[in-house]
Amino acid sequence: MTQTFITHSEAETSAVGRQLAPLLSAGSVVLLFGELGAGKTAFVRGLAEGLGISPADVSSPTFTLIQEYRGGRLPFLHVDLYRLDDPREIDELGIEELGDGAAVAVEWPDKLRRPKGHVVVVRIEDAGDTERRLLIDT
Repeated sequence: MTQTFITHSEAETSAVGRQLAPLLSAGSVVLLFGELGAGKTAFVRGLAEGLGISPADVSSPTFTLIQEYRGGRLPFLHVDLYRLDDPREIDELGIEELGDGAAVAVEWPDKLRRPKGHVVVVRIEDAGDTERRLLIDT
């Protein structure tokens, strides 16, 4: 089922993530598609907050690749594959195994071979000015 949301600010984009969080469980994988600056990390902040993790703790893991957050109702991993192009490097991260006991959000998931678990697809599209269109397949 695809749901569509229109947001007009980073706070509204985060709020949509917060609404999705209750649907996540250990093994859930949220695949975040969108251009640079689309609002993927803002969405992840909302997911984290909805899981009981401070959104202030969430930052883009562009250089660390994987951020792990604990203290919420389940462990939460935020993965950013933007800088990786070699499929072997991505496989070596072991993302599929990491998600067994946690919820995982993956930015630039088109670089993954086959995500496993309960997959939720989030597409964030620039709809002009500060407006974003979020398409969520659960």
